[in-house]
Amino acid sequence: MDTPQDKERDHKKLGKELDLFTFSELVGSGLPLWTPKGTILRNLLDNFVWELRYKCGYEKVEIPHITKRELYEKSGHWDKFKDDLFRITTREGDEFAMKPMNCPHHTQIYARRPWSYRELPQRYANTTMCYRDEQSGELNGLSRVRAFTQDDAHAFCRESQVEEEFRNIWNIIEKFYSTFGFNPKKIRLSFHDPAHPEKYLGDKARWKIAEDILTNIAKEKGAETIDGLGEAAFYGPKLDFMAEDSHGRLWQVATIQLDMNMPESFDLTCINEKGEKERIVMIHAAIMGSIERFLSVLIEHLQGAFPLWLSPVQVRILPVSEKHNAYAKEVLDMLKAANIRADADDANESLGKKIRAAKTEKIPYLLVVGDAEIEHNTVSVDIRGGNKGQSISMSIDAFIRQTTGDIKSRNAELSFLKLGID
Repeated sequence: MDTPQDKERDHKKLGKELDLFTFSELVGSGLPLWTPKGTILRNLLDNFVWELRYKCGYEKVEIPHITKRELYEKSGHWDKFKDDLFRITTREGDEFAMKPMNCPHHTQIYARRPWSYRELPQRYANTTMCYRDEQSGELNGLSRVRAFTQDDAHAFCRESQVEEEFRNIWNIIEKFYSTFGFNPKKIRLSFHDPAHPEKYLGDKARWKIAEDILTNIAKEKGAETIDGLGEAAFYGPKLDFMAEDSHGRLWQVATIQLDMNMPESFDLTCINEKGEKERIVMIHAAIMGSIERFLSVLIEHLQGAFPLWLSPVQVRILPVSEKHNAYAKEVLDMLKAANIRADADDANESLGKKIRAAKTEKIPYLLVVGDAEIEHNTVSVDIRGGNKGQSISMSIDAFIRQTTGDIKSRNAELSFLKLGID
């Protein structure tokens, strides 16, 4: 049974209160629609992941949202997922499917021409929507949807390059999740179940090689591991990163998968030092996985109180009365010129009512402006999480300098709390 605390942190409730996403019966169940504020969240998170990937040599690619069934037959996905596919039949009678994953498409980008071993790894990153025909009874807010967005990436490399690629991705995952105080502490070794070989592609020898590599990587990193027998993808084993949220719940978040079977299915090779074709391997890496599911977890982990850099509205200006609206507009223009996401509440309401509304929206900083602020060209800063009735008076320029610095560094804390309001 849900407790009152569970209901207060429920992402469906908070998503509505914070105006992040909505659902429409006319659009369909499990098909979330993202508001301007929710779209800011999605884009900022995706940009952060891309920034980390770019430093590791990834390149962006794009793919269509449909494919002929032959692609999934060749990859093995058709047999495993055919009941979960949205299918399309063209006027000419060809059968297509809405893509439930991206990896088969990415194999065809790699396969477009021969590659020398000197050109490997080839690393492709792609944030794109996927579709699965989930049963209506299994749908649950953003946690289980029919249209979801993957921050997907695939590295095509030699077997000798696997460990370095895994380490690079592991570092990306640690950097990303530590920003939210949500660092994965446990790694699930998701391996195949030898008792049911019919569930997997490839032979035992290939699986053993792949699983030994993942075991060695986890040992090298000194990670606490969890046995995940039978949790492998059908084409290869994976490292699933398990994170504990602020409410003590354990979630599977990022994943890195080693695939020695799809390169075999699509005959993916490179030309080695001897001038011979050499079979390559493929690494699948998702940092957030499904952005929708990740946001359902993050909203509940933070109870909607996003860090400054991620908050859709970072600052709200609150004029004490209508006669202070013009000054509030001047301050607003200065903040926007500094690329701070800000707005002003110039409604003809009491200041107390404006403050309560802003705190319900969990806005990090409120800038109250009245006669004293106009006289001294300052703002009175009220900080989310600060003691009631306390605020800091400071110049607009000083506030902008500190705030833009915190946004750029993705500071997890509101630094003004360190100035005496804690």
